[in-house]
Amino acid sequence: MMERIVHVPLGDRAYDVVIGPDLVTRAGGWIAPLLRRPKVAVLTDETVAALHLDALRAGLAKDGIEMEALALPAGESTKGWPEFTRAVEWLLEKKIERGDVVVAFGGGVIGDLAGFAAAVLR
Repeated sequence: MMERIVHVPLGDRAYDVVIGPDLVTRAGGWIAPLLRRPKVAVLTDETVAALHLDALRAGLAKDGIEMEALALPAGESTKGWPEFTRAVEWLLEKKIERGDVVVAFGGGVIGDLAGFAAAVLR
């Protein structure tokens, strides 16, 4: 286990990035301390889901974390109102609340969409 933590110093918005092998299969250990209940919502795209979603589900399950996932189409067009609406409605349907963890499992488009969707939950 040779992960490396890179700190991004942004004052009040500072955060750490963890880099290393097999992090997906060990995701539960990293995410569990952040949870108020053992459940996460994952927003991803269809490409990432096909390649890595089963490994993430297994990595979370090892630590007793249930995962709900929504795979959206890959590509920049996903960052639009229809897919945003779909994501928010899905999060509400799954009873995800502001204090829950929403995982953006993918690149920039999914990160932007998941962050914005999670921010509007009540």
